[in-house]
Amino acid sequence: MNTKTCSKCGARWIDGKHFWATGKPGNEDDLAGLVCNKFGDDSCINPQRGSELGTTWAKRLTELEQDHPY
Repeated sequence: MNTKTCSKCGARWIDGKHFWATGKPGNEDDLAGLVCNKFGDDSCINPQRGSELGTTWAKRLTELEQDHPY
């Protein structure tokens, strides 16, 4: 079993597959949008760093506002 952990954020890949801290399978595009693109640097190991295909905190806020208008 090959395990890699990002020294920047602690994200983990097991045999090349990303997993969230909860142990559930992850999504590298979402990880990029939520963490890597804003806080990552050259030590980030997410191969999707820079991707804009995943979710972001701004997208999540918009979804919450649409689901629960004031």
